[in-house]
Amino acid sequence: MTLPAAEQFAFTLTLGGRYAGQQEWALHSERGTVTARVQTEFGGVLPEVRRVQTSRMHARTLSSLHYAEGDGGGRASFETGFDRKTGVVTLRQGREEAEVPLTVDYYDPVSLLLWLRTLDGQERAEAQLTGGKALIQRLADMEVDGQLAYVYFLRPGGAYVYVEQAAPHRLLRLIQPTDFGPIEANLGGSAPGRRQGGPKGRRRVG
Repeated sequence: MTLPAAEQFAFTLTLGGRYAGQQEWALHSERGTVTARVQTEFGGVLPEVRRVQTSRMHARTLSSLHYAEGDGGGRASFETGFDRKTGVVTLRQGREEAEVPLTVDYYDPVSLLLWLRTLDGQERAEAQLTGGKALIQRLADMEVDGQLAYVYFLRPGGAYVYVEQAAPHRLLRLIQPTDFGPIEANLGGSAPGRRQGGPKGRRRVG
């Protein structure tokens, strides 16, 4: 699948069933690339912190061209660039900078989630991130607010990603382990079920 030329959606974050913030996504396409901006406003039972992630990626493969992360108020605290002409990956964290050879397509935390929308129920997959390889395993299908979803488990990290099976294959729910406990993100602010420990729903269909 290809992503829509422009798309906006939002998640409500919860921790242990209690409000923990909001996350807004905005995507647009231009000249063979897709740019996604993700702004997360933590709050409620979590400290009030803003995080802004920006990913520019290849429109067809969704591999990362540039990724930046910060509070949205100035220079990014973390940044990666992927220059296919020179074959170099540039990583910047604070004032430190490093370069490594670009030998494979890389994904970043945002482009990886969007790429999962294109897997169409693939049983296993892997993706290269700057921090290492992500292994993706499909689990049993589940229903999320009446929508049948593929469920993917990511290692390392232990995140769960629920992707709508029907077009446009939206991200319906994300569960991410943190130091505070599993944070659950539900599309459109739907109330979370008792699933912080991982999916325990219906078996796969087909």
